[in-house]
Amino acid sequence: MSTAVRPSSRPRLAPHVRLGFDRARGRYMLLGPESVTVLNTSGAAILDLCDGQRTVAEIVAKLSARYDHVADDEVAQFLTRLAAKRCVEADDD
Repeated sequence: MSTAVRPSSRPRLAPHVRLGFDRARGRYMLLGPESVTVLNTSGAAILDLCDGQRTVAEIVAKLSARYDHVADDEVAQFLTRLAAKRCVEADDD
């Protein structure tokens, strides 16, 4: 496993992290031990697709079908930042 996320990487949430939704605030959050990261809608949509089966390229394709202007390099950078914080794990083929 590497922290650098590439188009061929298959990202998934780390075992100690989960994606949650705070109904009171209407916000998605990444919940870890002793940490909470508030996500915007785009970040939550990316992480929702991170199942360890889809590649980053497949995630970008799915997002592009839903939203305009999805930049594949921005998705990879977002996931790389979370991998560096050990919130996301990415296997490479």
